Amino acid sequence: MPLPLGSTEELDLTLQDGSRLRRTVLEGGVRVLSETIPATRSVSISATVAVGSRDERDGHHGSTHFLEHLLFKGTHRRDALDIAAAFDAVGGEANAVTGKESTSYYARVLQADQAMATDVLLDMVTSATLDVEDVELERGVILEELAMADDDPNDVAHEAFAAAVLAGHPLGRPIGGTPETIRAVPRDAVWDHYRRTYTPAELVVTAAGAVDHDALCAMVRQGALDGGWELARGARPAPRRTEQPPAEAPGTALTVHRSTEQATVVLGGRAIAADDERRFALSVLNAVLGGGMSSRLFQEIREKRGLAYSVYSFATSYTEAGYFGLAAGCQPARVAEVATLMAQEWRSLATDGVTPEELDRAIGQLVGSLVLGLEDTGSRMSRLSRAEVTLGQWWDVDETLAAIRAVTAEDVRALAVDLLARPRSLVVVGPATHDVAGEVLASLA
Repeated sequence: MPLPLGSTEELDLTLQDGSRLRRTVLEGGVRVLSETIPATRSVSISATVAVGSRDERDGHHGSTHFLEHLLFKGTHRRDALDIAAAFDAVGGEANAVTGKESTSYYARVLQADQAMATDVLLDMVTSATLDVEDVELERGVILEELAMADDDPNDVAHEAFAAAVLAGHPLGRPIGGTPETIRAVPRDAVWDHYRRTYTPAELVVTAAGAVDHDALCAMVRQGALDGGWELARGARPAPRRTEQPPAEAPGTALTVHRSTEQATVVLGGRAIAADDERRFALSVLNAVLGGGMSSRLFQEIREKRGLAYSVYSFATSYTEAGYFGLAAGCQPARVAEVATLMAQEWRSLATDGVTPEELDRAIGQLVGSLVLGLEDTGSRMSRLSRAEVTLGQWWDVDETLAAIRAVTAEDVRALAVDLLARPRSLVVVGPATHDVAGEVLASLA
């Protein structure tokens, strides 16, 4: 059975593969999780704040992504070059990622450099200066990043799709903000967002590989104190999100004109939350429908008909909601044909179900990719973060594999029926001269 992570302040388990999982809640509510893996010589470590773009207040939109950039610009102890040189000097890697529900700063280094990596990451998280000059410099960099994304029709399509499916909800906002919000947000608002959200109760430090858990806890505690954080005894971690699902948005058709050779088509709708017990069935459904070269979409649209080079399905889940969709890039004149075929394959899965061969192949694909991914300490580190921040529970690898293998053809079919019954949205990005998305979505009704 999955282990609820909030049920104890101290956790120490030896897992079936010989690795050791430990969890400690420090003073102030800081959480430290580690997975010590035998015969590894590197450590992947992350400092994750359980705050994402959905948590921005009015006037602060774009601040979360802004902070991801600014924390690398310097602290009271280090400037930007010091931070970069610390990792370069040992052959390490450091980066960060902003999400809708969390922001992570992470590194991969040799075991001997674990103390350095922990010190630098904690310094960044607790002691960023957010100098006015750096804010203005990074404002320009972020605007260039957003312009680059706006030049990618696939990015444009997926952002528009998320906004349509989660309309009116903070989860529907773009993670990086918009050019308008980035230009408008003042340094004081970014600073306020930083001081309000980067707190001990929101911090989760995870590490995997050749990690010494007790030493890691000591390093994290010292790094937080050096950063001026008050680590009050008895303070609890911030509770896991318990928001109600956003109201079901009606199906939306959106045509975005871009001067491209291809049109990008995204069709789908609302799906399930991250901790929904049907998430394993959703993984199998996704694999069958568009998760690989043997999937229905790839075989029907690319292999048999030659209508697209890239065609796939995808699923994204958050604390209380998620979405599922099908996507392809095709000639503009083929948009209606491709969208119709995607809808037909989805409908066929709901009416006829999956074959035994498809079910076995999808389960094998998921099992293999999961196990292969665990050869990477970064994947294990991220798995710990997701378990703590998003799921609130830890699943042993063998338990996860058993849950995937337990998915039945009926589980997949029933979920396909459920997803198909929800309002669908269609986004088309390309050289359209009229509302092609509206026409196609109406024809699919």
